[in-house]
Amino acid sequence: MATNEVYELGDRFAVACTDPATPASGDPVRYGERPGVALIAEAADGLATVAFTGVFNLSVKGVDQSGNSAVAEGDILYYVDADTPKISKKNTGHRFGYANGTVGSSSTATIPVILGY
Repeated sequence: MATNEVYELGDRFAVACTDPATPASGDPVRYGERPGVALIAEAADGLATVAFTGVFNLSVKGVDQSGNSAVAEGDILYYVDADTPKISKKNTGHRFGYANGTVGSSSTATIPVILGY
């Protein structure tokens, strides 16, 4: 084993999230350009334990950069810091993952989201 290995798998660890500044457990988060989901709310040290792989039920809005747009299974999803919910098809955001469910145009729904690219 390499003596410089920090984490064996690197799929979950404590980080200072880029957005949101103080995530709660279950929140989608951004760590630089890397998408994740907070497993444990941010601690007093400013770090939150984040999963960087997996499939999570997350709130997704049926919009893209041009306006209302339904989400289909397999669509690429993006994280937009200023939006609520943060996840949609707006490619002006940070790439987040893939839809594993559907959302109607202009609707918001909780669907499984596959993290990563």
